[in-house]
Amino acid sequence: MKPDLLSKKQTGSRLKNLVQSALSTLLLVVTISCFALPAIATGLFDLPNFDAEQVWLVDTADAISNANESKLTKTFKEFANETGQEIRMVAIRRLDYGQTVDSLVTEIFENWYPDAEAQTNQTLLVLDTLTNNAAIRSGDSAQELLGAEVSKSIVEETVGYNIRKGDKYNQAFLDAGDRLVAVLSGQEDPGPPVMEDEVQIEGTFTKAEDTDQGSATIWVIGFLIVATIVPMATYYWYVGFGN
Repeated sequence: MKPDLLSKKQTGSRLKNLVQSALSTLLLVVTISCFALPAIATGLFDLPNFDAEQVWLVDTADAISNANESKLTKTFKEFANETGQEIRMVAIRRLDYGQTVDSLVTEIFENWYPDAEAQTNQTLLVLDTLTNNAAIRSGDSAQELLGAEVSKSIVEETVGYNIRKGDKYNQAFLDAGDRLVAVLSGQEDPGPPVMEDEVQIEGTFTKAEDTDQGSATIWVIGFLIVATIVPMATYYWYVGFGN
């Protein structure tokens, strides 16, 4: 066999192997990405086991400082001992696909407090830091004290305003805690923060599904580039080195 013909066959074989390697790598990274992206989402069963004596604030999003977490925990625990009304807050990094913060707060509330008697003096606030959406759920006794208007104001004007002013999650929880403690103890509602003029722009908060889709697209494109360029670069280096 002539040397140039042998070289062409060897080169073709190397190229075929590299193409197969690239396709295998691409399949692997796409598979990993499909499983890895949903893994960062938080659902009910991703939260710590509920202990009514120990769990007052759950922060899987790492949005609340240790100092403020300790402060809120101490405040809520003492408030529960004094009044019988219990307040808890949850901050998560990302909702499960297809879930809303309203559906999650209901799911957590009904799991932690399985019947009407257990629910009656309970108030739960949940915040999703990806969409910056929050929701509140209260039992019958607590809701009589809060009222629908105050509950809505806490979510939209207290939590929402602090987030719109620069993702101030710590301040949002502290201010919401102050209002909840005041109203649930029968005191006058201190009201939401003094709001500066805001320009409301539609779409300020990204929908979870839009963010998921955009993130997934970026990951897949990145994997495609790596899976394509690396084998090609390796091939050309190999051919050049061989020559």
